[in-house]
Amino acid sequence: MSYTFHPAAESEFLESVGYYESKVQGLGQALINEFSALVSLIVDNPDAWQVEAKPGIRKAPLHRFPLSIIYRRSIDDIQILAIAHDHRRPQYWLGRSL
Repeated sequence: MSYTFHPAAESEFLESVGYYESKVQGLGQALINEFSALVSLIVDNPDAWQVEAKPGIRKAPLHRFPLSIIYRRSIDDIQILAIAHDHRRPQYWLGRSL
């Protein structure tokens, strides 16, 4: 199984990487590494995280950063709908679909 980004989620991810890298050199890469590790876990076991919203939208939090991967499982892949800050604009991503 693989994953795809909603276009807005990809922008959020790249903006987050740029933000953290601008704060401390190497922190952007640390975000990329943690994101990649968590996405690998999601791809291997997409039902491991609890449903955040219907239909089957799940939230997997990163550990070092106040961000979560919002995703849903489709027949062929994992659709990443958002890279959401844990304390800002709750569930703003509900209207996103691929």
